Amino acid sequence: MAASLAGGAVLLVCLVTVALSAFALRLSRRTSDFYVAGRAVSPQRNAAAIGGEYLSAASFLGVAGLIYDQGVDALWYPIGYTVGYLVLLVLVAAPLRRSGAYTLPDFAEARLESRLVRHLCSVLVVFIGWLYLVPQLQGAGFTLRLVSGAPLWLGPVVVVVVVVLSVAAGGMRSITLVQAVQYWIKLTALAVPAGILLAVWWGSQGPGLDVAQSWVLPGGGPAGGGHGLYRTLSLVLALSLGTMGLPHVVVRYYTNPDGTAARRTTVRVLVLLGLFYVVTVVYALLGRAYLPSLAAGERADTVVLRLPAEVLPGVGAELLLAALAGGAFAAFLSTSSGLALAVTGVLNQDVVRPVLARTVPGDSSEVAGFRIAAVVAVLVPVAGVGFFPEVPLAAFVTLAFVIAASTFFPLLALGVWWPRLSVQGAAAGLVTGTVLATAAVASTVLADGSDGWAAALLAQPAAWIVPLVCAVMVGVSLRTPTGIPRGAARTLVRLHTPEDLTA
Repeated sequence: MAASLAGGAVLLVCLVTVALSAFALRLSRRTSDFYVAGRAVSPQRNAAAIGGEYLSAASFLGVAGLIYDQGVDALWYPIGYTVGYLVLLVLVAAPLRRSGAYTLPDFAEARLESRLVRHLCSVLVVFIGWLYLVPQLQGAGFTLRLVSGAPLWLGPVVVVVVVVLSVAAGGMRSITLVQAVQYWIKLTALAVPAGILLAVWWGSQGPGLDVAQSWVLPGGGPAGGGHGLYRTLSLVLALSLGTMGLPHVVVRYYTNPDGTAARRTTVRVLVLLGLFYVVTVVYALLGRAYLPSLAAGERADTVVLRLPAEVLPGVGAELLLAALAGGAFAAFLSTSSGLALAVTGVLNQDVVRPVLARTVPGDSSEVAGFRIAAVVAVLVPVAGVGFFPEVPLAAFVTLAFVIAASTFFPLLALGVWWPRLSVQGAAAGLVTGTVLATAAVASTVLADGSDGWAAALLAQPAAWIVPLVCAVMVGVSLRTPTGIPRGAARTLVRLHTPEDLTA
């Protein structure tokens, strides 16, 4: 019975996603519809769509699992995720929209007038997108197995099929509608069961457990082990600065009508994120109350899905589990769609379309290339799921934030605000950040739980890599003034001039 209800909820979410994509297909005709939804998305809908794609499996299951497992120290994860939008609002939201770009590599090429920098950005977008997609697919696998007993490979396959249909159908126009709806599905599927479980716990006066005391951890720091202050500060830096460099987040700002709408979008996003993360803390509290320990081999990421059976008997638990399973899959689908879309845009512009353009003329090559690229964008990470170890979802996603903070944050911040950034400086910084962050990521994934300052610096490297990359970009740029684009001053004026002054 429980497996049937949960499977039905997952199927319903998938059908709604495909139906909305099919509806939006009728609205997607031009190239700009596929890449930036015609640049006509309202702040309200865009904020809901950002919430839909940003609140991933790491947010739905992973953050609650980390807070359950690590205590109050892990509250820095939702704080960092949310603060990232404040940084984005203050530094680059409006200028990004005014750039007129379709993708992050488009912006880089327009600002620096360099194909080399564009190609470096393209590689990074694809790398970060695929790294971020892996935990979504892993989460879909273990979620579907837990709620329905399905084989582990089925979850990723379901996500890939639905995402390809959604992205290829209508591109950004389609995904915007789907993600906006999926945000409210996720919030409802998480908040309603949380309210019911909390009411039951309150009515029974709760198990005899001092929840606050159970959260006092001896290790200190969200990553565990020593050097807790450094690890915490570095984590918050990675999450808050990495948000600005996430390709599927940045591309959203190209869909607003103007820079003012981009700022309004960000303010609304902050409210939507706050609503969501309050509920994840409730699940962590209830998990500590009803599931003080997990059996060997059980993931902390599954606490949210295990709670209904611990709190309620029979059909009530099955209904709540079905709602949570549907919400979880809405999270997997929404975030995976945004990531796939960002990667698709870059693959099409830099790889597929140049080949197709020789045989297929005009916008037809754009649309055909976009759909081919959409398939490639999701097949590669699903093929690599089995090669990555099953680390906690939120921790895995943090690795993508580290790389984004170490590369795209310096490029965007300096590119938007510093006119003396040169091609050589930008390229040197991107390469330095990529090499250092990737090495740190690899060492973290393969780590054997060692402690000490070396382990802390590699586990949470943003605090030293980001300043170093900024210094490299500035230092090399000052030594290569001939590499400053001739149109840099004109480009910066366009980025910072409100639209009503240029209309």
